[in-house]
Amino acid sequence: MNERQVSRRGLMIGAAATAAWAASPVRAMLAEAGGRALPAKVEALVAQMTVAEKAGQLTLMAATWAGGAATALNPAAGTSTFETQLGEVRAGSLGGVFNGNGATMARRMQGVAMREARLKIPLLFAADIIHGFRTVFPVPLAEAGSFDPELARRTARAAGAEAAASGIDWTFAPMVDIARDQRWGRGVEGAGEDVLLGRMMADARVRGFQGERGLAAPDAVASCAKHFAAYGAGEAGLDYNSVDISERTLRDVYFPPFQAALAAGAPTVMASFNEISGVPATANPWLLTQVLRREWGFGGLVVSDYTGDEELIAHGFAADAREATKLAFMAGVDMSMQSAFYRLHLPDLVANGEVPMARLDEAVRRVLALKVALGLFDDPFRRIDPRREKTRVRTKATLALAREAGAKSIVMLRNEGEILPLPRAGKRIALIGPFAQGKHDLIGPWNVYGTDAEAIDLATGVREAVADAGSVTVADGSGIDAPIAGGIDAAVAAARAADVVVLAIGESQAMSGEAQSRTDIVVPAAQMALAEAVIAVGKPVVVLLSTGRGLALSGGVLTAPAVLVTWFLGSEAGRSIADVLFGIVGPSARLPVSFPHATGQEPYHYGHKSTGRPNGPGPLAPYKAHYREYANDAAFPFGHGLTYGRIGYAGLDLGGGRLSAGSTLTVSATVTNSGTRAADEVVQLYVQDVTASITRPVRELKAFRRVTLKPGESRVVSFPIRRTDLLFVGGDLKPTVEPGRFRLWIAPSAQAEGVAGEFMLA
Repeated sequence: MNERQVSRRGLMIGAAATAAWAASPVRAMLAEAGGRALPAKVEALVAQMTVAEKAGQLTLMAATWAGGAATALNPAAGTSTFETQLGEVRAGSLGGVFNGNGATMARRMQGVAMREARLKIPLLFAADIIHGFRTVFPVPLAEAGSFDPELARRTARAAGAEAAASGIDWTFAPMVDIARDQRWGRGVEGAGEDVLLGRMMADARVRGFQGERGLAAPDAVASCAKHFAAYGAGEAGLDYNSVDISERTLRDVYFPPFQAALAAGAPTVMASFNEISGVPATANPWLLTQVLRREWGFGGLVVSDYTGDEELIAHGFAADAREATKLAFMAGVDMSMQSAFYRLHLPDLVANGEVPMARLDEAVRRVLALKVALGLFDDPFRRIDPRREKTRVRTKATLALAREAGAKSIVMLRNEGEILPLPRAGKRIALIGPFAQGKHDLIGPWNVYGTDAEAIDLATGVREAVADAGSVTVADGSGIDAPIAGGIDAAVAAARAADVVVLAIGESQAMSGEAQSRTDIVVPAAQMALAEAVIAVGKPVVVLLSTGRGLALSGGVLTAPAVLVTWFLGSEAGRSIADVLFGIVGPSARLPVSFPHATGQEPYHYGHKSTGRPNGPGPLAPYKAHYREYANDAAFPFGHGLTYGRIGYAGLDLGGGRLSAGSTLTVSATVTNSGTRAADEVVQLYVQDVTASITRPVRELKAFRRVTLKPGESRVVSFPIRRTDLLFVGGDLKPTVEPGRFRLWIAPSAQAEGVAGEFMLA
């Protein structure tokens, strides 16, 4: 029996996040604006630095001796070499590098900094550790589907420890952007469309990366909450696009996950690429100074995204590099990533009085304070050990965790006729589709150091799981975007010879991630042709969907007897999928994003407003808020996911139905598994504020609980509701709660009725 309550965990918006940041150990190590929180020996360095050396500390560049896929993801300056970069270290014009090639590279660079540079200030080594290092875990969107923040903490802890063993001090993660348009490719890096789930995953991943022993621990890496802010709200789901959004929506939807990350102790924040209402975030003093610093009390480091300051010119916001430097720096960006603008232009801006020396020193102290917190002034080589790098990656424990996390991230959308789980013996299985076999599209986008070559593919996982590996045949059938000559014929023949077909289709990992927005979020046409031909054979079909976003499904894929969303699951992908296919592990994940009926519904999310003309239950009515073709709902809603049990909801208890000041209302329902297999059910609590001074969503997730139910078992699942759970951003742009009537649902998804009722807030 496994039961865990998951709710807001006291991370209330506004003042509580500020208080949590102020009380954190990391905060004590970081200088506030103009403060003197540094150790005396480090503070003395500030007085000794030239302006050029100060600008150097504020400069972060891609490592020229790059690791893994780093060159393709974030190419270093074209004319720079490793020797050139070592020269910059000697001259004090470089504060750190990112996405480098491991401990050997880091040892050489740190050795130059500590032996040959004038002030001997240690370098920072950063990297994009988005969902694993050498052990690759499910992409963050998939892991969010586990609805298990503790799992996210564990995988981030393992990723952080592996990265630290390779000399890395700082990761550019977690991405905490809310993503409500599935056309946007970078949604794969976040936790989906819901604010509560986004907050909880942000909190868990920060704590995981940083560990419990403080940032100076040799297995800890500093986290970076990104991208501040509203990067996921780009117009039309287009990456880097403009954002025109109300301050209320920023505070209600897009800010809370950042506040949760800071409350968990994140010492750094990354500015986003997008503009907000005409002002690029990288040069937005309201965002970076007024909100982040003054309102929230953040005393840590703000870093630009890759060439974010340089891009102010293309935005039409800065005339040239010098002006872009001034605008970004004075708005609150402490460290410049990759453009080199700060070391090129800050000395002159200071000399001419356009940038105060006090502002320069403030930023330098923040960089130095982060290095102090990481323990680099005590031991610059604490994370740089080539021997440890070889022994503490891809261990049995981390690979087992990857397999566990993968299985817990798989969402079962359909299971008509209980076709799943498949028997491990006595059935001939045809694995068909471009993702059925091969060392490709396993680890997902945005992984610098892991490789598909080290991952387990579907065919391998299935053959290991069945009693007779010879009962499994494989046919690609088609490519990802294009047909294969004779491919469909071979796939149809394989399907006819089998008892059951496992059809592995969907997106390649190159179709999700940065700069991978899609105009049509569907399974590619070549694969749809394959799917229709195979389904027409008439054999039982299980569809496996590789994807980094919510998809609009159609045709036979939409109506196949069984459909699993398998995302990109990382190093142990094939084994994780096989575990669920054969019932070794029951499916328990839920959709962290809505799967729409069609692309044209995007942006869509479950927590939309009612409008003045809601359609209501039943057929589509004229002159109501819906499309001609579809109701204003999802094909597969947020929170949806089936188990191998048969789950029913009954017996709503509203606990008196009245919530007064200072009290707690406990509501409950009886959840029953009438099936023959145990099941992990994610019981969800949704609330609607029926009448408010600011219109509220049709539903909002307030809490969820994972409950393990044996066959035939019933459990009473309870949720406490407090006034603070009902806060929203009011007319004065401050958190408020208003008396009145509230609807609630205890249900298995954002569209399911489950059991429903009402209560009053006095």
